[in-house]
Amino acid sequence: MNKIIYVFAFILVIGCKAENSKDPQVDKWEAQAANVEIIRDDFGVPHIYGKTDADAVFGLLYAQCEDDFNRVEQNYIWATGRLAEVDGEEALYSDLRAKLFMSEEEAKANYEKSPAWLKELCNAFADGINYYLYTHPEVKPRLLTNFEPWMPMYFSEGSIGGDIERISTKKIAAFYDSNMALPEMEELKLKKEKEVEEPQGSNGIAISGKLTQSGNAMLLINPHTSFYFRGEVHVVSEEGLNAYGAVTWGQFFVYQGFNEKTGWMHTSTYTDVMDEFKETIVKNGENLFYQYGEELRPVKSSEIILKYKDGNELKEKKYPAYRTHHGPITHVADGQWTASAMMWEPVKALEQSFIRTKQNGYKGFLDMMDIRTNSSNNTVYADAEGNIAYFHGNFVPKRDVQFNYAEPVDGSNPKTDWQGLHKVDENILVLNPENGWIQNCNSTPYTSALEFSPKKEDYPYYMSKDQENFRGVHAIELLRDRKGYTIDSLIQLAHDPYMPAFKALIPGLVKAYNAHDDKNPKFREPISVLENWDYTTGENQVAMTLAHFYGTAMGKRAKHPENISDMERMTYFGTHTEEAVKVFEEVINELTEDFGTWIMPWGEVNRYQRTTGDIIQHFDDTKPSIPIGFASSRWGALAAYGARYTTEGAKKIYGTRGNSFVAVVEFGEKVKAKSILAGGQSGDPASPHFDDQIEKYKNIDWKEVLYYREDVLKRAEETYSPGNR
Repeated sequence: MNKIIYVFAFILVIGCKAENSKDPQVDKWEAQAANVEIIRDDFGVPHIYGKTDADAVFGLLYAQCEDDFNRVEQNYIWATGRLAEVDGEEALYSDLRAKLFMSEEEAKANYEKSPAWLKELCNAFADGINYYLYTHPEVKPRLLTNFEPWMPMYFSEGSIGGDIERISTKKIAAFYDSNMALPEMEELKLKKEKEVEEPQGSNGIAISGKLTQSGNAMLLINPHTSFYFRGEVHVVSEEGLNAYGAVTWGQFFVYQGFNEKTGWMHTSTYTDVMDEFKETIVKNGENLFYQYGEELRPVKSSEIILKYKDGNELKEKKYPAYRTHHGPITHVADGQWTASAMMWEPVKALEQSFIRTKQNGYKGFLDMMDIRTNSSNNTVYADAEGNIAYFHGNFVPKRDVQFNYAEPVDGSNPKTDWQGLHKVDENILVLNPENGWIQNCNSTPYTSALEFSPKKEDYPYYMSKDQENFRGVHAIELLRDRKGYTIDSLIQLAHDPYMPAFKALIPGLVKAYNAHDDKNPKFREPISVLENWDYTTGENQVAMTLAHFYGTAMGKRAKHPENISDMERMTYFGTHTEEAVKVFEEVINELTEDFGTWIMPWGEVNRYQRTTGDIIQHFDDTKPSIPIGFASSRWGALAAYGARYTTEGAKKIYGTRGNSFVAVVEFGEKVKAKSILAGGQSGDPASPHFDDQIEKYKNIDWKEVLYYREDVLKRAEETYSPGNR
């Protein structure tokens, strides 16, 4: 008996020692995890419930890592300027760009000066990811084995990339490698590549209650992003947080979405929020100065050391870094060093991004917008009070309108400096227009609400350089004189199959072919297909295939004026048809060579394929894929489906961006919504939620959003706390 007692006592002592030797950080994580409940519904959407906002953020980041740690890590590798450590030397200038705007020391300083509540959220962000890695030792990060609470300072405004991606890494390379401007031929090549890229952007539509069956306001949340760019989440706390929507992987706030009382949809803005300042550099011995009015100011200089992967080795490269009060020197323009200025207020941007999710009416939302750090976006808004609104931009510097800020300005002239920021009520704003709806499809705000739109002459020229596009034209035609909206009818409107670009483009081709006395009879049949087409897309539309490849080829091969929009370019091709028949003949020959026939229904060519969780998808015609009837936003498709046009070993085209997370929300006594994801919630091919939404996506059969806890519980698949799944 004594021996048994001794053995028991020994085990108890050893157990206590083991318990006492546990990392206190783990104790902290486990205590916070106990305050979090995650309920996964039947589509794998995580509904995260925490006692405090910080608890909810902890659970949110943990759940994101469960769904796609790969993308969470990738976003912070990119944002913190460490991409070359995993992708090699070619990523050095992406890293240099990141480091030019903020060093790790500056990120830490921004974290330290944050208000206490924001620090708590940043701590919870890091703890949630680190606890995931602790409880999943089988997960091997590519680089980041420990996440820090200062990291969100690099990634604060919501959009992946946002403003910083507008700064050319090729121009940075030209300057920091040789102190030269990018060669003119390279500049022209970049412009041409930009022209033929799949258009980016989003759609937002707000409908007043006077046009809906229920009498409640409605909102279409329709971002066009790269697929699998954001997950769908629901995050709730006992401190008033109850937000549903899309979260960019690794961020701790719902970026596009709604709560019970308000909804917000961001579209990319083309408001002028970034400027370039040509600096007059003066060298005095070893010191550099720049002219500013009558004075010479010292150029701030430092050294940036970047690591990069070379085979199995990790090497280093050193770069000088230069800065004036305008911003970092990023390139050469007109023979002068040029600084790039943009919004860089990470603490305020994080504050605004989180505060936005907890607003319960228009007044609070307006006050939140006056923080003015949502620089890369417009915002379409609706609420339970019945308001609909549109904010064109948010961060808009005041400028002297005698200068043309579309081009680099003279940084030595103090009059070119920014003169503070415009207040929100000075920016372009639409509130409850009499027509009863607002639309923005990355198009001009001056057509956002028909005759009740803002007037261009009322604003400085730099407030909007947005041009009309075919999506905007399409949306206006669909919304005009329509009422009786329901959630389902707004979903159908958002998938209208008409492609207005082809009405501008195709008749000119048909006319040019018919005008030829020596027209080739080989092309009479495909021309007839286009001539009898109603310009709608669909899986079975052969005309859609012909029009898509013809329009794409014209953009790449036909002469056209420079610096014009997609809409202007297609309209130009529709009236200047000198090369039309030749290009169309080339397209028919190429389709026949690739597929054995030009008679290819659109769904046979336009496909969805996801076989791995890789960030960059590699496509293969021999592997399973499904037909998709949607089309590119270039042609005016509201339900955008952008495809990669060149894939090694593949002749068909495969979707990579466009409609990803999409939702329609109706506000009232209780909020109602439907949503859909391209593919599914999980990035793991072994998960049942890897691609379980794609059939509903292609068939426009959206799922019901589960917002209230009683509804979540009815369709709960799994309930657990972090670390206890």
